[in-house]
Amino acid sequence: MTTDKPVPRSPLGILASATATHGTGGPDDIALPRLPGFVESAFSPLAYEVVRQCLAERPDGGTSRSWGSSPRASEAESGGEAESGGDSRTAVALAGLMGDTTTADLASRRMVAGRVHNPLLFMQATPNSVLGHMSREFRITGQMFSLSTLDDSLTELLAMADLLLEDPELDRVLVLGVELGGGERAAAVYRELAVDSHPLAGLPANAGRAAALLLARPGAGAPVTVRADQTLDSDTGTAACPGSIQGLFDLASAHRRLSRDGGSHRLATEPQAPAFILTADSEARKETESHAHQ
Repeated sequence: MTTDKPVPRSPLGILASATATHGTGGPDDIALPRLPGFVESAFSPLAYEVVRQCLAERPDGGTSRSWGSSPRASEAESGGEAESGGDSRTAVALAGLMGDTTTADLASRRMVAGRVHNPLLFMQATPNSVLGHMSREFRITGQMFSLSTLDDSLTELLAMADLLLEDPELDRVLVLGVELGGGERAAAVYRELAVDSHPLAGLPANAGRAAALLLARPGAGAPVTVRADQTLDSDTGTAACPGSIQGLFDLASAHRRLSRDGGSHRLATEPQAPAFILTADSEARKETESHAHQ
């Protein structure tokens, strides 16, 4: 394979996928979940929501709490700390070109206006903050990473998951991407990158979208497998906005369709870049459907 971009060297199994949007005007927009300590911005709530959905679909097992339940409600019912269906053998990687620009812009405007500094805004402007929050809520004790890339986020995240799964202490890797709408900071960055338009152009600063994939090695009950194509894609795919998470949305959509209908799908992220081949595993699909109905 002749490309300088990182690509997964080995196939990956897709255990679950999830997407969420807010304030985009689309039919799938959601009301943001309330997260203690995270205010003003959609970034962290959207990240939390797609992680919750993935883990609700494929919990690690051996726990009494459902991933889909409220952590606080479960804690109250048990009279103590929540029985999160924790999974010490899962790593997490979060990608986004600029992170939480809504919070960063708000903190900057307050500083320029001479207002008292709000330490909460500094905390939540760091993407690692929501990862720490999720590690507590879901008892995820594997490695956690935040990435900022000008390349296609999907390709970067799949390559990182492939690398992380070389660790025998890990079973799964949860990858996700989050991007927000307009705002002064985002607009300035895109102008500097000479980008005419980006996926959330023209939307309010607090609009956003997120997508996540729960990955493992094939044979771990994954209904769909993804691998890098051995040829560069020269004719198909749309030139991606730098750091775009659109590829994550496209892969999540293909995963849901193949999990239901079977077959295979070739996903091109952009011209002159590696494509990906998705293939449904019929036996794993039957196993997944059986677990879903239990």
